[in-house]
Amino acid sequence: MATHELHIIQYSSLSALLLQLLQLSSFLFLSSLGCTPPDKYRINCGSHSNVLESGKIYTGDSNSLVNFSSTSKIETSQSSVSSPLYQTARIFPNQSWYDFPVKISGIYLLRLHFLAFKSPSNLPSATFSVSVHRFGLLQNFEAQNHTNSASVKEFFMNITAGSFRIIFTPQTDSFAFVNAIELFLLPRFLIANQVSRFNPQPSIGQDSLSTYSGVLSRVLETKYRLNIGGRVIPRGQDPLLRLWSSDETYLVNQKEVKLVAYLGNITFLVGKDSDGPNANYYTAPSVIYKTAREINDTFQNISWVLPVDRNVDHLVRVHFCDFWSIQCGLTIFGLYIYGQFTSFVNNDTLVSQQLPAPYYYDFLVHSDDSGFMRISVEPQQSSLVVRAFLSGLEIMVMGNDSTDFRPLTNQSNGNHHSLLLVLGSVIGCLMLIFVVVLGLVWHLKIRKQRPSDVLSIPTIVGEGSPNRTSERNVNLGLKISLHDIQLATENFDEKQIIGTGGFGNVYLGVLRNGTRVAVKRSKSESSQGLLQFETEIMVLSKIRHRNLVSLIGYCEENSEMILVYEYMENGALRDHLYDTKLPSLCWKQRLEICIGAAKGLHYLHEGAPGGIIHRDVKSTNILLDENHVAQVSDFGISKTAPLDHQTHVSTNVKGTFGYLDPEYFKTEKLTEKCDVYSFGVVLLEVLCARPTIDQSLPREQMNLADWGILCKRKGMLQAIIDPSIKDQIDQNSLEKFSDIVGKCLQEYGSNRPTMGEVLRSLKYALHFHEASIHEDGSSNESVNNNAAKAF
Repeated sequence: MATHELHIIQYSSLSALLLQLLQLSSFLFLSSLGCTPPDKYRINCGSHSNVLESGKIYTGDSNSLVNFSSTSKIETSQSSVSSPLYQTARIFPNQSWYDFPVKISGIYLLRLHFLAFKSPSNLPSATFSVSVHRFGLLQNFEAQNHTNSASVKEFFMNITAGSFRIIFTPQTDSFAFVNAIELFLLPRFLIANQVSRFNPQPSIGQDSLSTYSGVLSRVLETKYRLNIGGRVIPRGQDPLLRLWSSDETYLVNQKEVKLVAYLGNITFLVGKDSDGPNANYYTAPSVIYKTAREINDTFQNISWVLPVDRNVDHLVRVHFCDFWSIQCGLTIFGLYIYGQFTSFVNNDTLVSQQLPAPYYYDFLVHSDDSGFMRISVEPQQSSLVVRAFLSGLEIMVMGNDSTDFRPLTNQSNGNHHSLLLVLGSVIGCLMLIFVVVLGLVWHLKIRKQRPSDVLSIPTIVGEGSPNRTSERNVNLGLKISLHDIQLATENFDEKQIIGTGGFGNVYLGVLRNGTRVAVKRSKSESSQGLLQFETEIMVLSKIRHRNLVSLIGYCEENSEMILVYEYMENGALRDHLYDTKLPSLCWKQRLEICIGAAKGLHYLHEGAPGGIIHRDVKSTNILLDENHVAQVSDFGISKTAPLDHQTHVSTNVKGTFGYLDPEYFKTEKLTEKCDVYSFGVVLLEVLCARPTIDQSLPREQMNLADWGILCKRKGMLQAIIDPSIKDQIDQNSLEKFSDIVGKCLQEYGSNRPTMGEVLRSLKYALHFHEASIHEDGSSNESVNNNAAKAF
């Protein structure tokens, strides 16, 4: 049996290898004949070999039609990397370049891949700029921020036929590098030259929308590409190899939103070469239009707030697909940008009347100086069916006018390796013929030996499936059978649901031994996947602390991803602060809860093996047991803390908007101080009993952290304290509490306290409160007159 399987695996591997070798030989043979340049380049930099990534072949730059500076060198990773595409890099010690022969003028997409892997050259120390035709694409790019996962920078630009040069310029005493480059001609009409310009503050008598022509004369850089309400769409599932991320981080009012999914097929109703507003095959993958965020309350809106560059033009593309309506015109709603009405949606006669019809709109939006952009959809109350929804969102920064990038003249000679390429092609073709013949002979020999033994190869479940058979460092002793969980939850009866989240529903269950548990079951369309499921198991199976939620077990049978926790009778801290019918927590209870949560986080940072950064500290992730003892929960996106010789961990930004450390967001450098900032927001939330983001308030009050700091400066702290506890707080207790809040919310992490220092300050605040009660017999001292000094 084992021999049969070995033969099958060998044959399968050989077939795949031969296919790649044949593709390579064809390419080399055509190149040796001096064929015209292709309109698609996928280059594996610093390599002689081709690699397969996202279903596409990336050609080693030494064997390609591109030229590069002769002073460059090759670097190879000394450790495992996420993809063979990032196994090598080309290093540039001084200003250097790649030249791409371009045969067709048009709009091209340029992607640059960077992963600072471990190597003798110390790639993380690299700092450099990238430009094309004197136009800067990247300025002082720091590789140290991209050591764990690749950074892919994507640009759209107009290129004239000829030779297109990409220039890499290192900073003094540094160097430049690149792992991979993609350059290819885009389909017609993917990006329109003429769009609607939106002005959120038009002059009197002027319309907020006007026509702008000239999009294609500018360089566009992708900032966000979001699959609204759906999972991450990997590059291999997009016809143009685009990555679509989840929108959860930027969604503001999650309570007012429900996620919906269409079970049928979405068909593009226009040709691949069609203009908007109807979406075509290249606009976005059809799966983007199969999910959406829909308004949960017909009198509310759905909003996304995204950090953007200040005071620059952005191209905003919004995607829609009405798969609810049985006919057109039933649902009409409004699109809002920066809180200002932009356009009606779902009433356009240019959109196909055959439902469901995917479509999109483009707007040029000049960002304000807040550093954020707010996109909202709001139902129209006069609509026959009151509804508002969004399926996808893209935002691109628009560079200054660049007209087009014309062919270069009088170029200096670089590493022009045409002769070597021809010789290599001839030799390579001969070797490939030999390998193919040898492989066929070997295969025939195996078939002759085993003519009747044909085994079916087990289906390999996709990366997102929990049933794939990869080796994982999870605690198998915590496994609970699906049958036991079904019994515990009465087969996931809806009446057992006690909460919902990004992962899925949470059910109240009772195990066979009578233990009450909280059962968190992943929903199929959840944007949180296998990685977070495994992270939660691995973290919680290794740590134990009174103030950290306990994992009782997990289940991954039949494509399920289920986590079973100790049941927390009093739910989340947030449910006791605002928008609730529960009794208000007194000041002492709030302090004790904050102290408990601080203990849990302090243990994660200092007591857990290796140290752990939670990365998503918020009031909904602090749970309360029957005695209101706090336990920190939800470790799905946690990260191991930096090693002793490191100052931070470089990683993609994750967390919840409103709690997210602004320094982390800008630099992608993760430290324990990111948790400290988020906890500072929680402390302010406890003091004020209001959401961290409230778009019903004036702009300066929307963000609780910003508003709290502003109140400090203006001496208006009393205006934001929860009225139900104002008369309970001792002045000394408030001063100590609000002092630590201010320190937690410092702009730079280096100025923030550790969780141990936060914990000590909170204990002092509780001590002052209890001493006041002991001395005065009550805690009825008002803070109204002196609260301004509390920060």
